[in-house]
Amino acid sequence: MSIEFFGVGGPPNIGGVKKTPQSKTGKTEEGAKADQVEFSSVLKDVHQSQSAGSAAESERAARVQELKQQVASGSYEPDIQKVATSLLQFLVETNKP
Repeated sequence: MSIEFFGVGGPPNIGGVKKTPQSKTGKTEEGAKADQVEFSSVLKDVHQSQSAGSAAESERAARVQELKQQVASGSYEPDIQKVATSLLQFLVETNKP
């Protein structure tokens, strides 16, 4: 479905729903599926990326909880080389003209 505004067509449907033909009598045949909806591949990709994002968030939350426990118990020991490298990189980037 697109909307025309002053004779100019609107944007086409992106990721629209594919419609299945209906019987003319309005009744479904016995043994046939009643209603069926098929989503486009774009919507399927969006759903998959959202699922992957939520998995990454749960992994991150688990890692943060683990680090909090280490800090609370006093057993957290950061990698000094990584800290120094990150600090130097930050200082170089912020002092660029």
